Amino acid sequence: EVQLVESGGGSVQAGGSLRLSCATSGFTFDAYTIAWFRQAPGKEREGVAGISVDDGSTNYGDSVKGRFTISSDNAKNTVYLQMNSLTPEDTAVYYCAAHRKLYPLKLWQSWYSDWGQGTQVTVSS
Repeated sequence: EVQLVESGGGSVQAGGSLRLSCATSGFTFDAYTIAWFRQAPGKEREGVAGISVDDGSTNYGDSVKGRFTISSDNAKNTVYLQMNSLTPEDTAVYYCAAHRKLYPLKLWQSWYSDWGQGTQVTVSS
C-alpha cells in the first residue's frame, strides 16, 4: 500500500522559510515521480514542484521558481520541499503526491495516483 505522510508545516512570517517532508512507503521509491501541490482556500489545487527520483530531474511551478527547492533522500525514501522567501500568497494546504515515473515531468494533478493528507502552511504579513 502506497503511503505518503507530509510533515513540517506551520506558521511563519513573510520572508521566512519552512521545510516540508514527505515520508513514503509501499513502493519502489526510485521508480517514482513525487510532487508537491498546494491548495489555498477558494482556489484550485496547483502544482508546486516535482522530482523524478531516479535521475533527480525537477520541475517547478512559475510562482515558486527561485524560492522553493525540491529534493529527495533515497536512503530515507523521503522528499523535501525547502521553501524560502515565503509570502502570504504561499498560504495553503500542501500535499505530497506520487506516481510511477512520469515523462515528461508535469505538475498535472490528474497524473498522480496517490496522495497524502496534506500539511498546513500559513504565512503572515
